[in-house]
Amino acid sequence: MTPITFWFDPVSPYAYLAFERLPQVLQGCSYSVSYRPLLFAGLLSHWGQLGPAEIAPKRDWTYRQVAWLAHRDGVALTMPAAHPFNPLPLLRLLVACSEDGTANRDQCETVLHQVWRSGGAGDDAPALARITAQLAPVRDPQSGAVKQALRANTDAAIARGIFGVPTLELPRSDPALDPLLFWGADALDMVAACLRGEPWFEADWDRAAGVAAGVQRSR
Repeated sequence: MTPITFWFDPVSPYAYLAFERLPQVLQGCSYSVSYRPLLFAGLLSHWGQLGPAEIAPKRDWTYRQVAWLAHRDGVALTMPAAHPFNPLPLLRLLVACSEDGTANRDQCETVLHQVWRSGGAGDDAPALARITAQLAPVRDPQSGAVKQALRANTDAAIARGIFGVPTLELPRSDPALDPLLFWGADALDMVAACLRGEPWFEADWDRAAGVAAGVQRSR
């Protein structure tokens, strides 16, 4: 059974779509999933990127594509009242659901459905209170330990080279090598191929990225 780490932030509609499609796309594969919340804004800040919603034409495209993908795949989707929103309370709630900074699938589903199916505000205080009572976290979501655990998750993701969400992390057959990182909802088919033993991932994964850097834009 191959362990998969699903790195995500509920602010991302692509993380929601990938979460919903994961069981179907990986059907028949032998795997287990650890769901690890992180702060997407922390990744953007570290790598010097803007989020999709911070570039006006890309924002429009993102919402259109997300709506199309949900329509195509039969995934229920009702956009939140406003986006982006502050995901920190939801992230801390998820981190507080365990002692190791992870959450199980049911807990993640509760949060993601609140954001991407209810049509309410992503940071709605009454909804947060309701799902907090429902999930009954084992730690106080507002505690310093939980806040530090979320920072630790984000820092661990950056150390692995993760730059966006969702990212699915799979170990290599050789534990001395860096893990395989698959970014985006559209990478699930690659993950499935890897789990099914497609030889390309042993023969060509590293070689495919070995393109020399060319002209670089000045900043």
